[in-house]
Amino acid sequence: MEYRTLDLTVISAKDLKDAGIFSKMDVYVAISIAGDPRTKQRTPVHKDGGRSPSWNHTMKFAINEALANQGRLILEFQIRCERAFGDKTLGEVHVPVKELLDNPSAASAASSAAASFVSYQVRTPSGKPKGVLNFSFKFGEKLPGAPPEKPSSASAYKAAAAAEPVTAYPAAGTSAAYPPPGTAAPYHAYPAGAAAAAAYPPPPPAGYPPAGYPPAGYGPAPVPGYGYQAPPAYPAGYGYAAATAAAPQKKKNKFGMGLGAGLLGGALGGC
Repeated sequence: MEYRTLDLTVISAKDLKDAGIFSKMDVYVAISIAGDPRTKQRTPVHKDGGRSPSWNHTMKFAINEALANQGRLILEFQIRCERAFGDKTLGEVHVPVKELLDNPSAASAASSAAASFVSYQVRTPSGKPKGVLNFSFKFGEKLPGAPPEKPSSASAYKAAAAAEPVTAYPAAGTSAAYPPPGTAAPYHAYPAGAAAAAAYPPPPPAGYPPAGYPPAGYGPAPVPGYGYQAPPAYPAGYGYAAATAAAPQKKKNKFGMGLGAGLLGGALGGC
């Protein structure tokens, strides 16, 4: 696999959509390869740049030339206005990398240190054309291996391609993290001998609990005279009267007859 470096210099923009209300806009450009947020880079903010900011800021990308020639790599430029309550996108530019590779000026600049200058139409988030973005680009030499994510210079690209990370595993029985079989474990060691007997006493004998102890589930025998006792017997006539006491007798009149008889006789003798 081979890749190439792409030096991209964002120069300026012109006639952008005006999102400023009380002052001129503070504008910057965020650039990435579409679909890969790891490649995102940005220019400094042009304070009070307004509708025609400038940056002249260079950044570097790693391009898989095979994917670029298939039309699968697209550079995405987002022109944004910096604000205290959230940045706002003024416009976007999408440029296929294949279009830059096929640019006639790029072929002539490949043999020299010169860069190619291009201008692209800016479109607002609604899709309307508004403004122009100017930048220059130059492809570097082909390098072997997979492209690194974000090297900061050409020498870093070459170093990243040459120094492939190697994952090494320790040999069996030689790493401090994995002691050889038969060695004592450095942690969680258990006592032995007399120390083990003191730390872990032997279990009770089979006859436990001792003879004479109450069976399981039953408490000790109650002590006579302790706990609940029968209530004392009270003498007759003291306190609450017995249920068998005689009911009071009905009072008789002077004639020896009950009150009911007198009433009955009066009724019979009335008019």
